[in-house]
Amino acid sequence: MLLSINPINPNPLRVKQVVDVLKNDGIIIYPTDTVYGLGCSIFSKKAMKRLHIIKKVNQKKPFTFICANQTEVQEYSQGIKTNIFKLLRRKLPGPYTFVFKASKIVPKMMLTPRSTVGMRWPDHPIANEIVAALGHPILSSSLRMSEKELYDDPHKLHEKYKKQVDLIVDGGIIFAEHSTIIDFSQGDPEIIRHGKGPVDWLKNE
Repeated sequence: MLLSINPINPNPLRVKQVVDVLKNDGIIIYPTDTVYGLGCSIFSKKAMKRLHIIKKVNQKKPFTFICANQTEVQEYSQGIKTNIFKLLRRKLPGPYTFVFKASKIVPKMMLTPRSTVGMRWPDHPIANEIVAALGHPILSSSLRMSEKELYDDPHKLHEKYKKQVDLIVDGGIIFAEHSTIIDFSQGDPEIIRHGKGPVDWLKNE
């Protein structure tokens, strides 16, 4: 199913349709400020298994938590120092994935071998409204057309994945680019992947 949602002013009833799918172990494709993501509820073991099958990766492959606000980022992370907390307030929402040690409320099936979790708070109304209405983060992964090319058109995604997922949100064509990944789990920041978010500010941290 392809569901069109206004990316500037999302219709609450349409957002509810998406949330209902997630609450029933469904998988969605939805827009963020960086890419179209493949997502499910972090509390759905059934959906998570399907996610790994669609992505063709093993269950140890770490995915990202998509949050709706800074409170959720903090709830599902631990050991965030005061200076990092201030940093989050300046850089989020935005095109970053920050890696932290996972808090105790993160489902065990979602943990990496290092007990870390990648946290995103995207600067995109549709993604934020979906997660806010759901009440907890979405487990998410990006979708590629090829090794070097990301999907930017929801209609192409519909053609490819309509039989594998339960709902595809049409938020319009986006300029697709990966988020920048920065790992804070060991204390000092480590750039894991350069992406849409600039990193020059790290020199001052």
